[in-house]
Amino acid sequence: MPTGACGVDCGACGLHARGICSTCGPGTSDHAARKLEAQRRLLGAPCPILDCAFTNRLEYCSRDCGLFPCENFRSGPYPFSEAYLKMQERRRKENPLTEKTPSGQEIKVPRQFWEDLRKRDPSIVCRDADASCRPGGGLLLRVLGREVLVDPKLGEIRTRGPSGWDPIRHPLMELLTLVYLLNVTSAVPDGSLAAPQELKESHFFQGPHTLKTEPVLRRFGYDPEGFRKAALELGGTEVDLADTAFRFLPFPKIPVYYLLWLGDEEFEPRISVLFDRSVEKHLSADALWGIVNFISDALLGAPRVARG
Repeated sequence: MPTGACGVDCGACGLHARGICSTCGPGTSDHAARKLEAQRRLLGAPCPILDCAFTNRLEYCSRDCGLFPCENFRSGPYPFSEAYLKMQERRRKENPLTEKTPSGQEIKVPRQFWEDLRKRDPSIVCRDADASCRPGGGLLLRVLGREVLVDPKLGEIRTRGPSGWDPIRHPLMELLTLVYLLNVTSAVPDGSLAAPQELKESHFFQGPHTLKTEPVLRRFGYDPEGFRKAALELGGTEVDLADTAFRFLPFPKIPVYYLLWLGDEEFEPRISVLFDRSVEKHLSADALWGIVNFISDALLGAPRVARG
């Protein structure tokens, strides 16, 4: 494959066509391993971009790494200009990766959901959702380890910023938050775990609704420390269920477990998601599917939440 991990297509390069320069290939390829070995032998040090992609088992940085563009690209002087990297960063912030449905349509938050929340008794919502009623209005909710202000009066969710509470522009997060608050019951997690295929609506998690775990596996299948660091940043709690595993709380009563079995020379890495069985008393399968998308993108460095 002529395209390098950095995204440069060697097949369109005259040096490669003339046999003067070999391709780096994807970060997971034999091409990458040979290129790194040659760079260390001839140059004394490897390309930091290729070395990072190879170490973290990433095929292509721009596609597979949530931290792109990182300092390896910014320190230059190549392969991309600063203007190109700024464009990438700007457009990724403007278009979070989670804002599409399985059919590719843009996620829209029904205004009726906000109307319905305004009609509810705040004290009952807070009690059932394990949230806190705010004296000045609205309620405070923990979402993946951070405090979020839900403001029914203004119809928006907010996060604490340097100058107060700043609006969050993230349709999937907003939609999931409202669905949780409108549907959560008094039931509490019971510690009984279930795979998606063991839930009552197991048929849902097929085809376009397959849980979004493959990108997480590509990124962390050979990088347990990277997975651990990302999980802890999201408020995850380490559990003894696999080679490395974490319990996440996207919402207070919705525990979700990510189990990662690491790869080696003999076996490919594997990843599984488990739910506390109590989640079925609160949310339907489509909401759980969205929650796994939300967690997976957060582990990969997305969503990069845009503030208003």
